Amino acid sequence: MAASGRKKSTTGVTAARRPEVRLPPLVPWDGGGLEPDGDYDGVRFDGTDLTDASGRGARFMDCALDGCALDRAELARARFIDAVLTGVRGVGTDLAEASLRDVEVVDARLGGVQLHGAVLERVVVRGGKIDYLNLRKARLKDVVFEGCVLSEPDFGDAHLVRVEFRDCVLKRADFSSARMESVDLRTVAELDIARGVDRLAGAVISPVQLMELAPAFAAQIGVRVEA
Repeated sequence: MAASGRKKSTTGVTAARRPEVRLPPLVPWDGGGLEPDGDYDGVRFDGTDLTDASGRGARFMDCALDGCALDRAELARARFIDAVLTGVRGVGTDLAEASLRDVEVVDARLGGVQLHGAVLERVVVRGGKIDYLNLRKARLKDVVFEGCVLSEPDFGDAHLVRVEFRDCVLKRADFSSARMESVDLRTVAELDIARGVDRLAGAVISPVQLMELAPAFAAQIGVRVEA
């Protein structure tokens, strides 16, 4: 796996390095549920129902998950390395303190995903919709959210480095106590920040977004705006 080189825009924002996942020939998964601390290497999970599966601490390397159900799946501290998740769906998936490196998530339909304390590096989330994404205290480095809808995502106390939000929708986002370095919000289709507008230092926004956020910035520093 080779990651693409970083590029620097004219604004000085360093672009995120995207994963370039090239999966080897995969073996279809023909087992039952997952196992805690299980080791899954070169496996394709095709439409597998992983509802209530218990794979805490499991390792998924060179794997593909296509159209899998992940309702209430227990994947805390799991590791996903060189993996592609396409069309996964579910509510209450537990990925707390998980590690995702060189991972693509495409057209996911998820709700209440627990990724607090997780580490994401060279990850692309493309398309789909994720409600109530919990990334509190997570570390995101070289992560791209592209063409997706994030409804009430929680980035509270997270550390974001070279994170891009491209052509996506952010509804009621929480950036409370977040730290940002080279975070690009300029092409967000809808930018709605519920909390943490004061934590945007280290991010770049467009002039239009600045005007839209002006009332929130004014309120943050105690400025009253009256005609």
